Amino acid sequence: METPSQDPWRAFAYVVSGVAVYGFAGWGLDQWWGTDFMVAIGIVVGAALGIYLTWKAFTPPDPTDNDKFLNQ
Repeated sequence: METPSQDPWRAFAYVVSGVAVYGFAGWGLDQWWGTDFMVAIGIVVGAALGIYLTWKAFTPPDPTDNDKFLNQ
């Protein structure tokens, strides 16, 4: 199993890209629907997903997960 990389720029990129992509999607929905709150929801959702991806990327794998696949 590969150990996760501990690159802080990777974590920063996950969060910033999540905010940018989902914020832009929220802005697009605001323009389409004529609302003014979807950009804020997109930014919050993007930040949450970026933090989740960072957590998944930096968490070491569980060694007991391999046993489940080997014993089948």
